[in-house]
Amino acid sequence: MSLPETIFAPIAATLAAKGYENLTPVQSAVIEDEAEGRDLLVSAQTGSGKTVAFGMAIAPTLLDGAETLPRAELPLGLVIAPTRELALQVQRELEWLYAQMGARIVSCVGGMDARTERRALQHGAHIVVGTPGRLRDHITRGALDMSSLRAVVLDEADEMLDLGFREDLEFILAAAPEERRTLLFSATVAKPIAKLAETFQRNALRITATSSGEQHADIDYKLMVVPADERENAVINTLLWYESTNTIVFASTREAVKHLSARLHNRGFDVVTLSGELTQAERTNALQAMRDGRARICVATDVAARGIDLPNLDLVIHAELPMNAETLLHRSGRTGRAGRQGTCVIISPAHRKRVAQSILRTAKIEAEFTAPPTAEAIDARYRESILTNSLLSDPITEDEQVSVNGLLTKWTPDALAAAYLRLQLAARPIPEDVSSIPVTDFDKREPRTRESFAGGSWFKVTVGRKQRAEPRWLLPMICKAGGVTKGAIGSIRIFDTETIFEVAADKVDSFVKSVGKNGTGEKGVYISAVDGPGERSERPQSKRGPPGPPVAYDPAAPRPEKADRKQRYGSSNLRPDDFAPATESAPKPRKPKEAKPFDKNKGKPKWSKPTLEGDAPAPKRPKVKDHKKVRAQD
Repeated sequence: MSLPETIFAPIAATLAAKGYENLTPVQSAVIEDEAEGRDLLVSAQTGSGKTVAFGMAIAPTLLDGAETLPRAELPLGLVIAPTRELALQVQRELEWLYAQMGARIVSCVGGMDARTERRALQHGAHIVVGTPGRLRDHITRGALDMSSLRAVVLDEADEMLDLGFREDLEFILAAAPEERRTLLFSATVAKPIAKLAETFQRNALRITATSSGEQHADIDYKLMVVPADERENAVINTLLWYESTNTIVFASTREAVKHLSARLHNRGFDVVTLSGELTQAERTNALQAMRDGRARICVATDVAARGIDLPNLDLVIHAELPMNAETLLHRSGRTGRAGRQGTCVIISPAHRKRVAQSILRTAKIEAEFTAPPTAEAIDARYRESILTNSLLSDPITEDEQVSVNGLLTKWTPDALAAAYLRLQLAARPIPEDVSSIPVTDFDKREPRTRESFAGGSWFKVTVGRKQRAEPRWLLPMICKAGGVTKGAIGSIRIFDTETIFEVAADKVDSFVKSVGKNGTGEKGVYISAVDGPGERSERPQSKRGPPGPPVAYDPAAPRPEKADRKQRYGSSNLRPDDFAPATESAPKPRKPKEAKPFDKNKGKPKWSKPTLEGDAPAPKRPKVKDHKKVRAQD
């Protein structure tokens, strides 16, 4: 299939030399006659060829009828990307796309030397690619002059707004010439994106390259439900089963990335990490290791992996569930790019299976339920690949023939075959044991009845009302500890210092095994079996001992005397004199303390009054700071 004639001639020649035979939907849409010279608001999935698309779209605007670009001076085009990796990736794509037009492309991204970037801008550039923060810094310092700008492209605009770059984007767009073209690319066009387009675009053409029902058509989604404590084992077995050239494993936090990458490294996998705490040099080295083949697995957080494009990335594993449907689409979009087929495996703990289904439903994605690969299945695949190894069919060279003859002379073929098998198996990571949870257990919609708990067992957890125990957080903790769903938990009774709950009979054995292996995951909280619901005290007994007999109360009765009160109530707050028995004579009143007259000059130095004429003069009143000395003299 030949390329469309509507493509700008220099771009068409470059694409043909690169091996392009047909265009993706978004690439075809931006070169239509109605899109020529207009502002564009494009929504297309990640990995649909958007970089080449907007490169094709702005080429006629930048060249303005010429075949090659003029001498590089002030920038003619500006591309804004949310992350450093995406900006550098866009720079590489545009360099080969504009190679025949003599384009000079400069990157301005955070984490790089700003002085080097300023020198590059001073030498001239046709296109500047950068991140919002660094671009704003160069504009503020006067290093980036946008007075000659003809086109501005906002790539992954939804991600930039999610990362809090709205103020920077508004500043950059306000500094650009009004007669420019503005192309806005986004995976989804939510209200914030639409508002940004209304503010900074003029009569924009709306292009939807992919319908909502075709999200990531080149990606095969699989939902894998496992016990919560076996999630990492499922990740290991999935990596061993698919044997992808390159794989990204997503975790939610930096600490989770560290822990999971260390676990994989200890199991013999070649792993690199991507997280926000890495320097730009460390991130660049990690991605280069993936491109060179020195590493096959990248464990990353959502933000750190946004925008990266790795060759031959066939597998994406969600080791932890994404927060929402948008994050799921951005994660999964790292594979299935530019027509390549990819696989996305979502590993969900058993107690969060419904959450995973809800996220997939919101993203309008149908995922196939699949069981985690077992150790037996992986071992069988190992042995099959050993038997079909291409090295076995390669002819023996002359240099090898001498050693081969020596081996056959000293060892039998059986011994050589056994040694080959052992070496091959020893070089491969050992698979993990993962419990198989039947899918039918999660598809049941009918709740359990009281009859279904007949023969069940009762357990105790060491938290109660005093620890503010509530079913809304007790139930998830119990389900996670026991590796069961909430349908397997019956009655829950909360007491002052403990809580007892019922487990269905068919889940008791697995519940006991899981709790014994993993505990509750909470410090100082334990689960143990009890004989039955039994009787539990609603209030703990007082430390002062058992209460005395009840006291009858009669509102009409006269108030008892002190002695009677002491006898009846045993109060210890009365004075010792009040314990004396009552007599007919009035008690002797206590002698009040003699009140002393108030002396306002008490503690102050006494000073002589002014003397008459002829008498000795009165001493001068000292300063305030000398009062202490005067008091000491007195």
